[in-house]
Amino acid sequence: MDTVVDNQALAAAPAPWGRVRRSRYLADRVLKIACTLFTLLGAFVLGWILLMLLYEGIGGLSPAVFTETTPGPGTQGGGIANAIVGSLVLTTLGIVVATPIGVLAGTYLAEYGKGSVLATVIRFVNDILLAAPSILIGLFVYILMVQPMGGYSGWAGGVALAIIAVPVIVRSTEDMLRLVPGSLREAGAALGAPMSKVIVMISWKAARAGMVTGVILATARIAGETAPLLFTALNNNFWFSPTLMGGVSNLPVTIYQFALAPYENWRELAWAGALIITMSILALSVVARLILRKDRIR
Repeated sequence: MDTVVDNQALAAAPAPWGRVRRSRYLADRVLKIACTLFTLLGAFVLGWILLMLLYEGIGGLSPAVFTETTPGPGTQGGGIANAIVGSLVLTTLGIVVATPIGVLAGTYLAEYGKGSVLATVIRFVNDILLAAPSILIGLFVYILMVQPMGGYSGWAGGVALAIIAVPVIVRSTEDMLRLVPGSLREAGAALGAPMSKVIVMISWKAARAGMVTGVILATARIAGETAPLLFTALNNNFWFSPTLMGGVSNLPVTIYQFALAPYENWRELAWAGALIITMSILALSVVARLILRKDRIR
């Protein structure tokens, strides 16, 4: 019996490099070196971008950035307060529209549809939307809303951002609900609870951290979108209308326009706006990771 156990242990132990053919050893070393080099290259490029953004962006920050509206051509000073508030409004509008649609669609795929034909079609369309260029979504909403309404509006911008956010929320919701053990659902059904109550009281509660994380990541995804807003909300240099009709100032389009301008103060404001968006997205990503980490610890 001891001999059999020893033989099994020897068979399970990894073979030393001395017993591996030299060609395989060289291939392993080459792959490790290549992976390390490309990892360092990616980290270097990312670090370079972040350092340049911090250097230029911090130089453009001032109290006026958060209190004054965007300046006109050739004027001095100014800020991007209207663009910051406009971005918050558009992003909030997009998430408010996208969250219930994404959560309910993801719940259907995980709990009701599963392997049905309709669920397969929904997953296919969702995957297409995940990879669709955002400028096409902006053009679609332009034809759907901007032309019939006779002009740009924050409502059209919010719908465009919602279309981009929905696939992210659908995918994360379905994946999180699939991780919920089936025994929990069976326990709820054994107590006589209907399917809807089992989903709301058991499945959603068990997967709430992952679902919230999906919403946060979707928010980070749409916070810096520029292309769809060019076709829908556009931009202006003033505070937007309470009805959200007409152009709505926002950070992504403001950065795009100011970065290409010949005015020095505009370019400084563009760097400051880019830093604000980057730090906001970074903060959202950190919050999402912390939520997932706390849920795993529990």
